[in-house]
Amino acid sequence: MNSAATTLHLPFLAPWDWQQFQRHFALRLLPGVETLADDGYCRSIRIGGVTGWLAVSPLAGQNLLELRISPSAQTISSALVTRVRRMFDLDADPQAIAAHFAADALLGPLVAGYPGLRLPTAFDPFEQAVRAIVGQQVTVKAAVTITGRLVARLGEPLPDAPAQGPQYLFPTPEQIASADLSAIGMPAKRVLALQHLSAAVADGSLELHVEDGADALVERLCALPGIGPWTAEYIALRGFGAVDAFPAADLGLLKAPVWGQGGIGARELKIRAEAWRPWRAYAAIHLWHSYAGG
Repeated sequence: MNSAATTLHLPFLAPWDWQQFQRHFALRLLPGVETLADDGYCRSIRIGGVTGWLAVSPLAGQNLLELRISPSAQTISSALVTRVRRMFDLDADPQAIAAHFAADALLGPLVAGYPGLRLPTAFDPFEQAVRAIVGQQVTVKAAVTITGRLVARLGEPLPDAPAQGPQYLFPTPEQIASADLSAIGMPAKRVLALQHLSAAVADGSLELHVEDGADALVERLCALPGIGPWTAEYIALRGFGAVDAFPAADLGLLKAPVWGQGGIGARELKIRAEAWRPWRAYAAIHLWHSYAGG
């Protein structure tokens, strides 16, 4: 096998803003599994029995994202390209998205003001599902801390880890399902929800994909104990980049400045969001961006 990393250049339609992704990963960075710099992101990867790492960086002045793949993972380079394009939303058409929202009195100005905003998505849907359950009713920072404890307890060392890069693999569904997660920092019911999901993924009783549509995935997830519509929709949005997923009960969406000082109710927002189909996830991204203060 080639002992050097493979380098590929992935094109996209401008505008596309690296800083959006840099901020997104900075807030959620999982030590040991991911590393981040001003001009690049690197993480450990596992697909089937193949492990390794990937690194991405924007190419200045070019509509290209550079992807480097570790020698150990070159046999799955095609699958990695697909995942990285989804992670960084490289297949979006910003002009079509802007046109879709242009006539909306609330969303139109937000999209016009930040036409390069995309839909950041996780590398691994199971990892995102874990993060979403851990993140129920806690801050992003607290969720990262608890998920970091999972990695510290269960994460396997990454073979041939880069010196300044990720050192551990994210735990598998089997590892989380059978682990002792006492004193991990979560309520017992949430631990049970996490381990039930992990066991269902491990034994195949939960099909974690969107091949039959995001709504079907949301329905499957909501059938599990401890997973409600917000968590399920968020997993569809962040885990798979489902462009019409919409977690209507999300606090940031309900309190976005466009609704005024009193915000909006989840039921009303869900009705309002019908006009944003089939790209409600992009509406969510712009509302979250507005809520965060741009």
